[in-house]
Amino acid sequence: MPRLRLALICLCAPLLGACENTATAYAIGDRQHALVLVREQPYFWTATVNQAIVVSRLPHCQRKVHIHPGPKALVEMEVFAAGPRLWALRQGERWYLASTEECRVQDWESPAATPPGERVGAFRLREGHPVFVPD
Repeated sequence: MPRLRLALICLCAPLLGACENTATAYAIGDRQHALVLVREQPYFWTATVNQAIVVSRLPHCQRKVHIHPGPKALVEMEVFAAGPRLWALRQGERWYLASTEECRVQDWESPAATPPGERVGAFRLREGHPVFVPD
């Protein structure tokens, strides 16, 4: 019986390893002010990954807001400074607004033709892992 249990564990381990559970931060100034991209794939057989943005400006704000799911391979998410404590995020064709002043994230349905501010960087894959790469 112990050998059967060990064999089952060895067979299941690679399947669990195919799941993604990552969090990658864009630190704004100090470590208590950040935007965090969270990606979670609870089951290896799902074609999409659940995504969320955490807006954090401690001790005043910290909230995790679920955004649209993404594919298994991370689609780059650009970050633009859109105003005081306000960022515009573009992932593919989708736009989001993230505010650490109001502690919220929302879809941006009608973005302008040009980005609303200076690009500060992007969440992207580097060596197979999501990272924030500043400009």
